[in-house]
Amino acid sequence: MPHIAEAAAAVGLLACAVATPVAAQIADWIPESRTGGKLILTGGVSTLEGSGGGGLATWAVTSGYGERDGIGGNVHATYVNLPDYELRSWGASTSFWDRVEVSVARQEFDTGETGAALGLGAGFTFTQDIVGVKVKLIGDAVYDQDTWMPQVAVGVQHKANDQGAIIAAVGGRDDEGTEYYVAATKLFLAESLLVSGAVRFTDANQTGLLGFGGDLNDDLEPQFEGSVGYLLNRNLAIGAEYRTKPDNLGFAGEDDWFDVFAAWAPNRHFSVTAAYVDLGSIATFEDQRGLYLSLQVGF
Repeated sequence: MPHIAEAAAAVGLLACAVATPVAAQIADWIPESRTGGKLILTGGVSTLEGSGGGGLATWAVTSGYGERDGIGGNVHATYVNLPDYELRSWGASTSFWDRVEVSVARQEFDTGETGAALGLGAGFTFTQDIVGVKVKLIGDAVYDQDTWMPQVAVGVQHKANDQGAIIAAVGGRDDEGTEYYVAATKLFLAESLLVSGAVRFTDANQTGLLGFGGDLNDDLEPQFEGSVGYLLNRNLAIGAEYRTKPDNLGFAGEDDWFDVFAAWAPNRHFSVTAAYVDLGSIATFEDQRGLYLSLQVGF
């Protein structure tokens, strides 16, 4: 037994000797974390899918206010009121050293009284969970003012819907899907103007709320997401967004999405975004236009 104890102690000392320089090396790679370094609103707000950006369109920026040596994050709650439906979303995102963003979100698509007309039952609700990762590749949307180079990021989002049987009944191919995107964002400080564009490779029906793929198409296709924003002052921005979407289901055409928004952030810890949204036709019900409201708390 003494020999076993001595051997265990020796192994422990050896492990410490090996682990200590490794830990020190890792510590050198990871900067000391600080928060709150970015300019207000330059991290965007939370999209319906949880990533940093506008309400409908993903941006290349990472969420929160952590800079290159900091960590930032947000939690959000969003409500969209349409003539025949309601869409609710809430989630959280965390960004590490202004380089990597991890986000989660849950969406609820409530059919309300329209559910009865669709044969689903009044108040029938589709629920979708989303997990995303975004990585900044090059550029800085804010601080690279001496060049036209935008901030560029790539990302992936995996979405899982809880209504596989209904999705199959309307012609959807799957209740889960993975999307990939590349985004570029640039803020022109002198002009108080932000411009952002993204290409998303997706086969989602209504962003996945009605599943993925369909009888008309079952392949990932490139779709565009664009935002233009104008900073009226350091706490208030206005702008517009446009998002194209695939048309995979034969039973119902799918329209592109559009919004006009205002985002107000009195400080780095709270923001509210209000918008008029036009989501077009959803599951044969036309003219789905209404109010978008999102609250965000973060650091």
